Amino acid sequence: MADRDPRFNQSVLVDTTPMPASIPKVEEVGATSAPLTSAAYFIGDRCQAFNDDYMKCKSEANGRGELECLKEGRKVTRCAASVIKDINTNCLKQFTAHWECLENNNHNLWECRRPEMQLNNCVFEKLGLKKNIPGAPENQTPVHLRPKQLYAQYAGPQY
Repeated sequence: MADRDPRFNQSVLVDTTPMPASIPKVEEVGATSAPLTSAAYFIGDRCQAFNDDYMKCKSEANGRGELECLKEGRKVTRCAASVIKDINTNCLKQFTAHWECLENNNHNLWECRRPEMQLNNCVFEKLGLKKNIPGAPENQTPVHLRPKQLYAQYAGPQY
């Protein structure tokens, strides 16, 4: 067997190479997974055109999408950050209640329908965004609009 001692690298590697001037600068969204999950459908509603452009660019780049599509990706990031900012500005209490519920319930959306409904009502009213769940049956009430949830810990009426 080998008589080498194991070596561990505990330092954080940071690439300090600056981005090309042709790529627009953008700040990170600055949100963890729970707030992003909470706002995901609203981000999808407002940022669909940017996301479609990014995905089209990646599919046409033949495996080099990470490099070739940075400009489109930055637009998606900028749009998502604007949605988070607008929700924080207009619906902070409801947004915080919903993402904290998700954080405390292992990101199970069905456990947090009451705060989700309150957040939805605020965002629908103040920001005019929609919530469309892909693949939802057309002839049924969407799960986020049902007055009574079947599998949540609290299955009573939600306002």
